[in-house]
Amino acid sequence: MYLADHPAVAGLRAWQAELTAIRRTLHATPELGFEEHATAELVARQLHAYGVDEVHRGIGQTGLVGVIRGERHGSGRTIGLRADMDALPLAEENGFAHRSTVPGRMHACGHDGHTAMLLGAARWLARTRRFDGAVHLIFQPGEEGYAGARAMIQDGLFERFPCDAVYAMHNWPGLPTGTIAVKPGPMMAAADRVTITIEGKGGHGAHAYLAIDPVVVAAHVITAAQTIVSRNVGPLDSAVVSLCSIQAGHPQAMSVIPREAVVTGTVRSFRAQTQDMIEARLTQLAEQVAAGFGARARVEYERMYPATVNSRAEALFGAEVAEELVGAERTIRDLEPSMGAEDFAFMLEKRPGAYFRIGQGGAESGCFLHNPRYDFNDEILPLGAALFVRLAERAMPP
Repeated sequence: MYLADHPAVAGLRAWQAELTAIRRTLHATPELGFEEHATAELVARQLHAYGVDEVHRGIGQTGLVGVIRGERHGSGRTIGLRADMDALPLAEENGFAHRSTVPGRMHACGHDGHTAMLLGAARWLARTRRFDGAVHLIFQPGEEGYAGARAMIQDGLFERFPCDAVYAMHNWPGLPTGTIAVKPGPMMAAADRVTITIEGKGGHGAHAYLAIDPVVVAAHVITAAQTIVSRNVGPLDSAVVSLCSIQAGHPQAMSVIPREAVVTGTVRSFRAQTQDMIEARLTQLAEQVAAGFGARARVEYERMYPATVNSRAEALFGAEVAEELVGAERTIRDLEPSMGAEDFAFMLEKRPGAYFRIGQGGAESGCFLHNPRYDFNDEILPLGAALFVRLAERAMPP
């Protein structure tokens, strides 16, 4: 397990029961993006109870920001600490007492734990205030596909609450409990949505020669798209093109060739140049393959989340803080980036900062993130809170 004798970790462990109760309350009452009204109410209530100086609500719809000023704040230094609050549209299959009480909604990614960890940090920082500057506690809505970080930024987040640097973390079942991973450069990939609409000519399945079959065209487009990465992306770069759905015709209309087929999928990449190339190649390929069959293809390419890229100085600083808490042997500085996406990327586009992964174990059981049997590991609540605390205290020493 992680080092128990660091004062911040040990002190926060004294509040383990309270943090666990908060986390499990959030788990039992999950809310989707921009619907986190009860969650925001709980967060605001706790921040007020902890003596946070200011609590601002309604930022990016359901987001909140708490402000804590240090025992000194004449330096003008500021830091942002961010936690996401939303759940997923997933039916929980767990049987424990704190399972979701909302049908079809579940905290299957651990945002309940992230929120509880930042609340623990808020309580510690508001009580001790051993820093010179201001901490901005960012409780963000809508991370799961709603771009809640972008919504908060567009609502004036960094103008109203300046941040010299901003930090966030995510639990990671694939890492041993109590490890912390952070590195300069890419941590998560950019996520793009692709919709390819193929227009052919409907007809009777028995007289296919009189039709232009969009299903056949879609099949060729899907197959051809698999060459984009293998024949266009350098071996030292990384990208994924996954066309995951095709909608055409009706299952009961076995002899009807439809007029239209719609293919949807996702593209993941780390570099803007790679992203540009894939968009151009996929558009060109779909249009020209379709034209070869006498059909037409229209490609809609939506850039949803940019890549999550840690700034070098802040990532190296974060690794030092992690090593202080858990030791060098449990601080991972060379973790392979994930092809998953994270909308904290929008904040890192605007401010320097770093995104951490904090190990919670459990992947060996096959229960990873976004799994209907997932649950956050409450054992790491004090460690995550302590990481937030020490980032603030060390970045703004009194």
